[in-house]
Amino acid sequence: MSSKPEVRALTRLTEGQEIPFHGDRVAVVPAELAAQFVDGDRLIVVQSSGALLRIPADVSNLVEHAVADASGAFAELSRASDNQISTFFERFATALSDDERFGPIAEANAADVAAAAARQRSTTRLVLDDRMRRDMIDGLRGWRDSPSRRDGTIERIDHEGWSIEARRAPLGVVGFVFEGRPNVFADACGVVRTGNTVVFRIGSDALATARSIVEHALVPALRDAGLPEGTVRLVDSPTHAAGHALFADQRLALAVARGSGAAVAELGAVASQAGTPVSLHGTGGAWMLAGSGASADTLRQAVRHSLDRKVCNTVNVVMVLRERAGELVPAVLNALDAAASERGTSGRLHVVAGSEGFVDPERFERLATITRAGGTSEEPAASTVAETELATEWEWEHSPEITVAVVESLEEAVEACNRFSPHFVASIVTDDVDEFERFYAAVDAPFVGDGFTRWVDGQYALNAPELGLSNWQFGRMLGRGAILSGDSVFTVRHRATVVDHAVRR
Repeated sequence: MSSKPEVRALTRLTEGQEIPFHGDRVAVVPAELAAQFVDGDRLIVVQSSGALLRIPADVSNLVEHAVADASGAFAELSRASDNQISTFFERFATALSDDERFGPIAEANAADVAAAAARQRSTTRLVLDDRMRRDMIDGLRGWRDSPSRRDGTIERIDHEGWSIEARRAPLGVVGFVFEGRPNVFADACGVVRTGNTVVFRIGSDALATARSIVEHALVPALRDAGLPEGTVRLVDSPTHAAGHALFADQRLALAVARGSGAAVAELGAVASQAGTPVSLHGTGGAWMLAGSGASADTLRQAVRHSLDRKVCNTVNVVMVLRERAGELVPAVLNALDAAASERGTSGRLHVVAGSEGFVDPERFERLATITRAGGTSEEPAASTVAETELATEWEWEHSPEITVAVVESLEEAVEACNRFSPHFVASIVTDDVDEFERFYAAVDAPFVGDGFTRWVDGQYALNAPELGLSNWQFGRMLGRGAILSGDSVFTVRHRATVVDHAVRR
């Protein structure tokens, strides 16, 4: 027989204090956490790992107000016209297009990049250059021109005397945590097209850039369109605790996270235990197989064009069938060297043990200057790795980095991909249609192609700025494609129309 427990506020922690989690385990409070925790702070216990996450009172209050603003704006947005929403996207794009208004944003971004470089942080995705600026503008104007789907009919079923319609409806407040990529800022706004509001926390590296975008482009666009300012709300905090507090808020309708694998997984755990649906976009790295029907020139182009920069859809592992390895492995290495040469650097090769006989021994003996976020280093141009290293995503900065493995068959390649990859992007280079169909049927990945891997992108492939690309590492998404975009964030309502009121069950 259970009795109602006494509930009191947590006002302090002590070193060595045991905190129960997962029903049968305890996490022990370390000295540092005990010293930091003060009355008013919150403690989140991650039930899957026992991690103890402190949320300072000021951060908790900041997030509380941001989500409250977004919740209020969601109710108001239902009364806004589609034209107002289109005007918001146009005014936002116009502000980014105006060189004078963009000036302070560019200055803030330059400061962010310099500060990140000084801390030896990666700046590959942080630089708001002309290309990224154009992509943001194009994405916002794409949403401007996108038809409204806020109350669109999905299905209609007619009965005798009455009918029922399944109709799209806005989901609610979307919480969005992403790494320091300024362009994602514009992507996140896509949920407004379907009548949702968004609260986001951006990585600390890009926070000054985000503040400037809010001040000089976002808020003026919301005001010009007559939309509530809570429609898009930035959590202005550089701390990871802000992301944890946001994802622990049960008022969120959806939690979206992009970034490094471990951080994204922890955010997902926080949201899941709060009861919020989660869409995670963390671990990446594409896999490619050179099939028996592959052309050496096609393979060379596919690899080279998949290594132009390091993002989630960059090729990470290239497998080659042994029957063609003598001809095709050199084509892969040629592509790696060409991609590195384009960037003015050297490539880094990892070769699965047992496959090194197809690589010139000189490559293993030669040192190469490899440019990483922390600076340059002299490393072997090639080295052998265990098969388990196929699961490693190489987070390179300027020097392209891949793993090569020679396999006996298509079946062995698929088995390795399904075992070690993040179940994300898989490509087979082949002119054999049957070989492609066998690969497509067997590989467990949401994105499958027959050439370069960098096509996997919402804006590039679907003309719709993406919120993120989902892998199948932690299971397949129910009823949703792997590209999460602003127009896919909706729920379904059913509306009945009764013509004959004599109808009864």
